Amino acid sequence: MTEAVEYDVVVLGAGPVGENVADRTRAAGLSTAVVESELIGGECSYWACVPSKALLRPALARADARRVPGLAGSVQGPLDAKAVLARRDERVGDWNDAGQAEWLDSIGVRLYRGHGRLHGPRSVVVDGPEKEHHLLTARHAVVVATGSRAVLPDLPGLVGARPWTSREATSAREVPDRLVVVGGGVVGVEMATAWQALGSRVTLLVRDGGVLPRMEPFVGEHVVDALKEAGADVRLHTSVAAVDRPGGSTGPVTVVLGDGSSVEADEVLFATGRAPRTAGIGLESVNLTDGSWLTVDDSCRVEGTDWLYAVGDVNHRALLTHQGKYQARIAGAAIAARAQKVPLLETDRWGAHSATADHAAVPQVVFTDPEAAAVGLSLAEAERAGHRVRAVDYDLGSVAGAGLYAENYRGHARMVVDLDREIVLGVTFVGPGVGELLHSATVAVAGEVPIDRLWHAVPAFPTISEVWLRLLEAYRG
Repeated sequence: MTEAVEYDVVVLGAGPVGENVADRTRAAGLSTAVVESELIGGECSYWACVPSKALLRPALARADARRVPGLAGSVQGPLDAKAVLARRDERVGDWNDAGQAEWLDSIGVRLYRGHGRLHGPRSVVVDGPEKEHHLLTARHAVVVATGSRAVLPDLPGLVGARPWTSREATSAREVPDRLVVVGGGVVGVEMATAWQALGSRVTLLVRDGGVLPRMEPFVGEHVVDALKEAGADVRLHTSVAAVDRPGGSTGPVTVVLGDGSSVEADEVLFATGRAPRTAGIGLESVNLTDGSWLTVDDSCRVEGTDWLYAVGDVNHRALLTHQGKYQARIAGAAIAARAQKVPLLETDRWGAHSATADHAAVPQVVFTDPEAAAVGLSLAEAERAGHRVRAVDYDLGSVAGAGLYAENYRGHARMVVDLDREIVLGVTFVGPGVGELLHSATVAVAGEVPIDRLWHAVPAFPTISEVWLRLLEAYRG
């Protein structure tokens, strides 16, 4: 039997992004339904941001403590892996989403559990867990917020070897004695940092000549040096040709390298890319390609439609939870305005219905030791975009606050300045604790604050934030 119900808005996917767009449309008075086939709260809450940071926090806290005279001698022992994993489990609610479901109910959003798929314009069919079926019709908008999934390369023996992806790496119950990590992106370096600190002997294999290639080159250099100092075996310019695990899902795994040599481990993690979770959601019923990324305008409406929106990873603009939630707020406002027949939406640059930050001010923190944080354009990106720019660099270890934060503090800061408009286009930091510096940089970049006005933003002494004053002094000469 099929139940037919009409709502103003139907959202496919109840991760943080789907939850946020539902919250915004419901707050605007629009009846809203959300469809989810897994856990309410999605990838970020259970297999990505939250569990990974729960694993990394003890590693970073111990590293910071070891750099403080008078404390360093007390924290030389190993981490209590059992306690770290238990805290990780607590932070993800033991993979139980009852609380998230209660929150949706509290704001008046109807939850449908099961697999949802488009069934023509403005229609969604839900196949429920008890083989029940629902036909949901949207008066105003359907929003795709189904996120992304890990992609495994096509390598001999890989599928049968049961490799870890990001999900297994953040939810593992035991610490492997030996772990091979393949990939030098964010997941690769963060998980190498976490499991090395928890007691694994980590080998990091990177096909390119450095890690974190989307950030300024000096960031990857600092991170690689620190991983090596922590005991990890980091191999750059190294490709993987095959994987062999005679025991299937258990026993040692052999990773065969491109030069014919091999590395043996107890587990192997492939952190080699993401793909949209859009296969099997009925895109072909609305003349879109099954399994494809969805191209959107700055209000996050899918190009070629007047009712379909895509927020978060599926639109491939910025695969970051916080950026997807920002898109959800923009899309929610745009859906509400169009439903209310507002004659002219604010879709100009930095308008209320325009996700401008996706282009100009995307912030990201990588929770390695040292941390890496960046917002806006790198020097190379700014030059490729045709801006006339100047990069200003400063040694973070020379800031008084950094010296107090840690003995022999090592770090670096870069500010990319638009010479024609005298505003900051991008900022990058690498060093212990720099993640907490990032929002000030984000405000400067998103606000397009003139350099002359930044002179009046006085950093407190003695904090690491004094790097702002040093960068401005270096710029002015």
